[in-house]
Amino acid sequence: MKILVTGGAGFIGSAVVRLAVARGHDVVNLDALTYAGSLSNVASVADNPLYRFEHADIRDRAALDRIFATHHPDMVMHLAAESHVDRSIDGPGDFIETNITGTFNMLEAARSYWVQQGKPAGFRFHHISTDEVFGSLPDDPTVKFTEDTPYDPRSPYSASKASSDHLVRAWFETYGLPVVLSNCSNNYGPYHFPEKLIPVVILNALAGRPLPIYGTGANIRDWLFVEDHADALLLVAHKGALGRSYNIGGENERSNLDLVRTLCTILDEKRPKPHGSYADQITFVADRPGHDARYAIDPTRIRTELGWRPSVTVEEGLAKTVQWYLDNEDWWRALQSRQGVGQRLGTRA
Repeated sequence: MKILVTGGAGFIGSAVVRLAVARGHDVVNLDALTYAGSLSNVASVADNPLYRFEHADIRDRAALDRIFATHHPDMVMHLAAESHVDRSIDGPGDFIETNITGTFNMLEAARSYWVQQGKPAGFRFHHISTDEVFGSLPDDPTVKFTEDTPYDPRSPYSASKASSDHLVRAWFETYGLPVVLSNCSNNYGPYHFPEKLIPVVILNALAGRPLPIYGTGANIRDWLFVEDHADALLLVAHKGALGRSYNIGGENERSNLDLVRTLCTILDEKRPKPHGSYADQITFVADRPGHDARYAIDPTRIRTELGWRPSVTVEEGLAKTVQWYLDNEDWWRALQSRQGVGQRLGTRA
């Protein structure tokens, strides 16, 4: 099986690339290497004969056609996207161009290739999206996102991803392109680019800087370990029903404040400060504009249809993540000079 992975030098995409190669799949990694992409994320497979890299942008249709014609993939796993909500508030144009127009280009390139190949029955286009397309949930543990939850995006990022989801479904219904979709909860784990909450907290803690928490820290997220997500994505790609979507969650809801306190406790154990706790560095800052109150995934469909469940609790996953950052300082230090890293973004609304 040859898999074309878009965004394979990013956080989630690189986890998919590493796992797919480990399982014996031929993998073509297509990535534009924007600020959040790094080939160091896939260094462990770079010399593997099953791995190929294509430096290309999904907004470049000619490049996409060339890559399909050169590599003849059996499957596409489309992860390439602009993904940081705060950056989407400051500069929504990049999100529209990449997440919407880029997905359109991918669909058209895949459809053209699929038709030219005689519409092989085994071909699949797996579109990877986010639970943020569903909007915000009330503070009621009995209410969760299902695959039938109406879309209600609240940020430029989530609106762009909702748009791309609709395009994928339209290409299935109109053209018969064999697609599957998945919407995930918040990912965390190794190689997480240092602009998201968990790596920011870890690295700020180690540097003795404030640990910023938006608002009161009451916003709730369902946390999914990235290696569990990669496992689920490969399962959906291979065995998901065509035209169907699957919500992938970690079954680990935590408020942002509770999550940060847990990280501080883990850091206190693994690298104790001379005096006090890392929790002493917690600082509440102005909330993000339009900050969704709660996300939570109902994983019934992927559990009952495909037999998937997450392998770790959030406490276990966070301990693994903290240890990875402690052990891989060279990786994250090399990224700290990139545009926007270490700055508060998303305050222009």
